[in-house]
Order: sequence, then C-alpha cells, then structure tokens
Amino acid sequence: MHELSLCQALLDQVEQIARDHGATRVDRILLRVGPLAGVEPMLLQHAYPLAAAGTLAEAAELVIEPSGVRVRCSDCDAETDATPNRLLCGACGSFKTRLISGDELLLANLELTIPDD
Repeated sequence: MHELSLCQALLDQVEQIARDHGATRVDRILLRVGPLAGVEPMLLQHAYPLAAAGTLAEAAELVIEPSGVRVRCSDCDAETDATPNRLLCGACGSFKTRLISGDELLLANLELTIPDD
C-alpha cells in the first residue's frame, strides 16, 4: 500500500520535529493534499494508525484538508482555479497553463505537547 509508506515517511518527519521541540506527544497533524498528488486521502487515513503505532503521534488526530487546483496562464498571466482533468485558464480559456497548486502533499501544521520546564 503506497499510502502506508507515505504515512511512515510523514511520521519520521513529524517525530523529528517533535524531538527538535522537546515534545512528549503529538496531538494533531494537519495535512494538505491536492487532487493531483497521487494520494488517496481515505487510504491515507486508514493507514495512519498502523504507521503511528508506537510513535509520539500514536494518539494524534490526523486531519486531511483538500487543496484546490490552481494554474497560471502563459498567455494572459492570470492565476485561476482549474479542475484536475481540465487545466485551462479560467480567464481566457487557454491551455497554456502552469500548475501552481493541486499536486502537493504538505505537512501544514502540528500541535505538540511540550512539558513546562
């Protein structure tokens, strides 16, 4: 399962950040996932408990926030929303666009428990 290996890599990153900040626990993980990321959010959600077992993030809530597809037009320089299967400029209709967002798998936010010294 592709999503399980993604969860394991995510948790490696999360644990490193938590250790760097002296956290004893990870309470919440916010991910932003674009529709072109090649990741199935529901499968990621199901794989998470398996990957998180025995880590600082074992009891953390995993929140997956979808992100939209945005393109920049080479013809009119507009930045507009697009659909995953139709990356056309929303302003002029040109097909000469560059993807700005929609393919990301981004660790957007962590909530950590850090003990008082």
